[in-house]
Amino acid sequence: MSVPSSLVRAIDALVVHYDTTVLPAWTGAGWDAARQLAHEALDGASGQPRPDQRFRAMACARQLFVFARAGQLTHAGALFASLRRYFGGSGEDSQDNGAWLYSVGPDGTPLDATRDLYTHAFVIFAAAHYYRASSDAQALALLRRTVAVVEERFANGLGLYHAALTADFGDSGAGVLQNPIMHLTEAYLAALEATGDAWFETRLRVLARAVHVTFVDPLNGCIAELPQGTVGNRIEPGHQFEWYSLVAMAPQVFADSPLPETLEQAFAFARTHGLGDADTLGVCAALDGAGRQIDTTQRIWAQTEFARALGLRGTIGGDASALAQLEAWIASFRIRFLHPRGWHEVLAADGSVLRAEMPSTTPYHLLTAYEALRSWR
Repeated sequence: MSVPSSLVRAIDALVVHYDTTVLPAWTGAGWDAARQLAHEALDGASGQPRPDQRFRAMACARQLFVFARAGQLTHAGALFASLRRYFGGSGEDSQDNGAWLYSVGPDGTPLDATRDLYTHAFVIFAAAHYYRASSDAQALALLRRTVAVVEERFANGLGLYHAALTADFGDSGAGVLQNPIMHLTEAYLAALEATGDAWFETRLRVLARAVHVTFVDPLNGCIAELPQGTVGNRIEPGHQFEWYSLVAMAPQVFADSPLPETLEQAFAFARTHGLGDADTLGVCAALDGAGRQIDTTQRIWAQTEFARALGLRGTIGGDASALAQLEAWIASFRIRFLHPRGWHEVLAADGSVLRAEMPSTTPYHLLTAYEALRSWR
């Protein structure tokens, strides 16, 4: 489908803001040169670092992804070394066994030794992208060791994975959760692209079927946060859009899965019920199964996932209304969420700022959306 020139210009404006404002912040004020880590967050008003209470492996991995994709390989290499040194548990030189700490304290010593699936997924994801950018054999080896830990330790025997385990890989009672499994799906897609290993494609197909059985609400097609039947379950519109994009961008992997059809329904449900109003097009945080908004706060990551899904819907699905809505969304997003120092992390439905800090994890969300939009603009 032909993309209007006005939409091309709007996308270019987002990319310029990212390239000139967001990315440089994390080699400038956002970079702790002494620790060789990104600060966890910058102050939204001053652009200066907020006091660091911890450093998370997931945050380091997301920054590694961002700078690998930017082609800034010296900085990416420093992040890769720090990921191994601080969070691998055994030190950089000893090449740890693929198990990762959740966080370290400001002094660099372990703070939370929980074995967190979300963290392991992002290590795989970042290692895949860093390997593609650098051809560093250590990144490929790290990727494979971490995948082995996920499959040997986190797998629950039913096609899914425990969300978290204790430091010694015991049962923590966390059960299975949608979000870390979605990011493991994202990580395995990146690993498939980086390695060409058919094992990832086979595993993803099995995983997609297990996700459908466990998490999909048969009435609305949405992938819930908790297994179906769990008291207090919820649907996050942002995750419907994110799942839609992951599956739409890998049609050969999911062709035999029920997820593509299900996510068509989920996309429509989230688009209908998950927006604040027609003027702002802000995506709310959560719905119940009937489509009622139960959390009206608007997180920036959910907005960017809506944009990515709209773009794919328009270009792959031929939906002209999606492209028109994307252009309107960009106009609103630039006014409501972006500013000359960076971005607002969370807004209320009325546009007031609820969280003004700028976490080091958010450039990942901006980049994945902007790359998708830029790929066909």
